[in-house]
Amino acid sequence: MSTLLRGRMDRSAYVALLRNLQAIYAALEPALRRHAAHPALAALHDPALARSESLRDDLAVVDSGARADDPVQPATLRYVERLRELDAERPELLLAHAYVRYLGDLSGGQLLSGIVARSLGLPSGRGVAFYDFGDADATAALAGTFRHGLATAVIDDEDAVVAEARLAFEWHRRLFEELAAAHGLATDAA
Repeated sequence: MSTLLRGRMDRSAYVALLRNLQAIYAALEPALRRHAAHPALAALHDPALARSESLRDDLAVVDSGARADDPVQPATLRYVERLRELDAERPELLLAHAYVRYLGDLSGGQLLSGIVARSLGLPSGRGVAFYDFGDADATAALAGTFRHGLATAVIDDEDAVVAEARLAFEWHRRLFEELAAAHGLATDAA
């Protein structure tokens, strides 16, 4: 992530990141839609948050030779497996993954959009749809609505949700480490 923030991620590494995120969202978003009426998730359901389509669009721009069969990292495979387990058995815990993904996307999207576009030399506004939630006011409003949804969610086991969020953060850390190793990127903050 530090490589991305410094604008030093090459196109192949960025494409790999998008492919891994695409796999995560392909499991998360249908599960959230299936359980949109669940008391823990109902207040969070907002189609404006969906990222699957924007990831597909960005990949079409950034990787013109896109191959759908490119493998994803082992951390992503474990993450997707966990999301499928939660979809089938404990949908309340999907809240933790929505929290980690969407608030992270909403918080850093405006900044990352410009960095990615400049570092990859992308045409204006193309290839960065993943980060686009509208202008700053629209993004702030969406984040506020999402936070309100979190605050009003009916959760039976808050400790389990917190533990699940920690697990989601850990899988993201592992994913970034695996991507760094696969693409020869530095893993320190220097």
